[in-house]
Amino acid sequence: MTTNPKQPSAELMAMIERLVAFPTVSRDSNLGLIEYVRDYLAGMGVKSRLTYDATGKKANLFATIGEGSRPGLVLSGHTDVVPVDGQAWDTDPFKATVVGDKLFGRGTADMKGFIANALMIAPKFLATKMDAPLHLALSYDEEVGCIGVRSLIKDLSEIGLKTAGCIVGEPTMMQPIIAHKGTHRFRCCITGREAHSSYTTQGVNSIEYAARIIVYIRQMADRLAQLEERDYAFTVPFTTLQTGTIKGGLASNIVPKDCEFNFEARTMPGASADRFYQEIQDFAATLLPEMLRVEPNAAIRFEMLASAPGMSAQESDAIVRLAAGLSRNKPNGAVSYGTEAGLFHEAGIPSVICGPGDIEQAHRPNEFVSLEQLAHCEDFMHRLIDTEAGKGA
Repeated sequence: MTTNPKQPSAELMAMIERLVAFPTVSRDSNLGLIEYVRDYLAGMGVKSRLTYDATGKKANLFATIGEGSRPGLVLSGHTDVVPVDGQAWDTDPFKATVVGDKLFGRGTADMKGFIANALMIAPKFLATKMDAPLHLALSYDEEVGCIGVRSLIKDLSEIGLKTAGCIVGEPTMMQPIIAHKGTHRFRCCITGREAHSSYTTQGVNSIEYAARIIVYIRQMADRLAQLEERDYAFTVPFTTLQTGTIKGGLASNIVPKDCEFNFEARTMPGASADRFYQEIQDFAATLLPEMLRVEPNAAIRFEMLASAPGMSAQESDAIVRLAAGLSRNKPNGAVSYGTEAGLFHEAGIPSVICGPGDIEQAHRPNEFVSLEQLAHCEDFMHRLIDTEAGKGA
């Protein structure tokens, strides 16, 4: 255990520096990091199971550390990070840099600080008598829709692995989080008809039809804000809808033929986005006849890009009580962002979210995690070993 509660060990710092140096932006490969972890664990005699995406350029890693008669705990983290393009950084984002009492770098908070902690306890876990193994689950493409973890969870189901629960190490300031919203992303593509802008009646303006659908989505969001039952455990205590991107048109004097926009729903735990998605599609269908009167090939097409369920656990759940005891913090309610915990929970694996750093630092330029938070997580991991050793005694 660290001697200074505000300073992580040198070994932990070296591991974080190594992980941050891998530029695992979601659009790029994460294999450098995954293969490094595989080889690191193999040096201790721990085998890793890798599952690749269709391109073979990304992979999940699942490893079981130790063995025992009881189901083991899963420590879960995503390896991908968001881009740094266009952001003004004061340090190299892919070089972990200590400034004062903070460690700067892309992924230091979200969430390589937690992954590094999980890796650093592996040798001690192996060296300690245990009656249960420890599982490490690392995924790809969490930032673009919790994509990779789905095949990882499917693998666990197919091999019939029984687990004691899962701790997802997203940055929570080491406070156990027991609920989060669902995240659902969609695309709408409108095909109209080009025309000279002086003859607008001869064209079908795809941007204007997109705008009518976007306004309808905004009106739905306003209705939910007024009428949906509140849950004040969340900062935003109701389901939200919003449009995130839009593109279309060629020039101001051309009636635009094509337009597409992306929108999302953040649903309360247990709620489905299906009814919102269907209502939006039904409204779009009312616009199509007037488009077809001018252009027989006009179309409005929708596509679901990603969908991850919300999660809601109870303070009395064993996994929540374990995380609270290890972190020395009480469960701290709910968050509005999504995590992979919802998918683990949906698969029957009790889950809780608890990791070092502040989510407010994630995705920003000059992302950082405090050294004190890293040390807190390191103590958390050592308490986990002590707790598991006590159960096996």
